[in-house]
Amino acid sequence: MPQPAYPPALAAAAIADDFYQRRLPATPSGLVPMPPASATVAAAVDAAFWASLRPEEGRPPRVSLALLPPARAGQPMPFERSIPLGADALARLAPAVEGPGIHLGLWGEEGNLRVWGAVRVLPEFCLVVEVIEPGLLVLKHRRGEGEKFGNIAVLRGDEIRVLDEGDGSMPGRPALLGDLLGTDTLLPWEGGGGMLTQLAVAMRRHRHGASLLVVPSGTATWRESIVRPTAYAIEPAFTVLAELLERKDVEEVDDEIRTLADTIAGLTAVDGAAILTQRFELLAFGATIRRREGYASVDQVLVTEPVVGNVPARASATELGGTRHLSAAQFVHDQQDAVAFVASQDGRFTVFAWSPGKRMVHAHRIEVLLF
Repeated sequence: MPQPAYPPALAAAAIADDFYQRRLPATPSGLVPMPPASATVAAAVDAAFWASLRPEEGRPPRVSLALLPPARAGQPMPFERSIPLGADALARLAPAVEGPGIHLGLWGEEGNLRVWGAVRVLPEFCLVVEVIEPGLLVLKHRRGEGEKFGNIAVLRGDEIRVLDEGDGSMPGRPALLGDLLGTDTLLPWEGGGGMLTQLAVAMRRHRHGASLLVVPSGTATWRESIVRPTAYAIEPAFTVLAELLERKDVEEVDDEIRTLADTIAGLTAVDGAAILTQRFELLAFGATIRRREGYASVDQVLVTEPVVGNVPARASATELGGTRHLSAAQFVHDQQDAVAFVASQDGRFTVFAWSPGKRMVHAHRIEVLLF
């Protein structure tokens, strides 16, 4: 194969190689997908990058490439004639795989990489190269059934950010981070990680800017940090989502749960903050945060990001962003058993949680996990 014209493609291939060497389980042959060759990964990333810069009918393409042979795919839709891999071909095919859960299948045929068709069901650990927007790619892998894909690296132009799977720089992370990183460590809210992930992804997707406060169930202390009367208080609390999540047949109502998650995420776009309990009971939206009486203004916060090489840094709360970020940091400073999620219009996403060890608010920058 020719040398890729997009230099980071070679680095992405090396990152994928390292991932498989460290994570691919030692199981009998045939139970896990074959790790793609480095040259295959580099060529896929190269073609995906250049395709991302080729708008079709005025729209930037979004395309997902699954690197696997047809025999390993579930519900494959093979083309009668496979198509040579190339940026133009990917851009033309992109509208067919813009929806969730469908990918173009890519594998080698007689020494040449070709798009062999489309695929809906991927085996565990299957490598995927996804175009998010022009110049922005994500290298990810398939986790277990029903789980969010695990991000391996994010490529934006010449910049590569490798996800820190161990997340060692972020001790005491809230439930959301453990779920997104594919671990079950430090999950204080049993079963909550997956639902929080859905809410976070939906909040980021609507791009209006959003705030969500998650408070302990059965308490009213959080009201001391909210201006009253609340613009849109829910009385009695909306408990349908909580009740669905507690059902034994939760898988049978999965579509309804996802719809409710999108609905609640939509409420977060209203100016102010939505308030949800740890049981996922909706209490209010459009709420205005105020400093709790007798508490000092939040000064500094600890900022981290789950990428390799990240060094925790202290920053002034006023440097985090706009009013949403500052008010969320203040809320967690005053309500230390709560967590606040803030989505920016530019795609940034921050989770604020109290760090008992550092005795300060910890701002977890996690947009790299949500692509």
